[in-house]
Amino acid sequence: MKIIKINAYIFSLIVLFSASSSVSAQTKVGYIDSKRIVESMQETQDAKSRLDNLVSQWQSELTQLQDSLKIMKDDYENKKLILTDQLKSQIEQDIKTLSTEIENFKIQKFGENGEYFQKQVEFMKPVHDKIFSAIQQVAREEDFDYVFDRSSEILLLYVNERYDITAKVQELVNGP
Repeated sequence: MKIIKINAYIFSLIVLFSASSSVSAQTKVGYIDSKRIVESMQETQDAKSRLDNLVSQWQSELTQLQDSLKIMKDDYENKKLILTDQLKSQIEQDIKTLSTEIENFKIQKFGENGEYFQKQVEFMKPVHDKIFSAIQQVAREEDFDYVFDRSSEILLLYVNERYDITAKVQELVNGP
């Protein structure tokens, strides 16, 4: 199944075309509110719970790292007057290394394209697949030609393949 994003202009053309077609060849258009569907599903709650558990685990790891850094810094501040230059340099390097490790951990887990977003997509994929499968089933059983999602941008979720004119357009564009 293809998901097609279309703008309001194209949607208006489809609606206009649908309204102007003859009664015998009426186009049947439906819509869903995917946000409401997703929020009502137990699978969504399960996915959120799994994700929350992972986030809690990562937050715990992050807190441990930050606590270690704080202890290391405090210990260094308390002892730096009696430390040799070589030992000071080594501890400062260790502090810098741990600080970098903490920042990398944050980016790896919560940054753009981090594990959090990957897991969110992974956990929600079965939910979305189930919804799209149900959309196709209802659309076919009830003979819908188009199904849109009104929850976000105009999103075309289902298209009856009999309206696919791609081959004809390609033929005209590419010539005989």
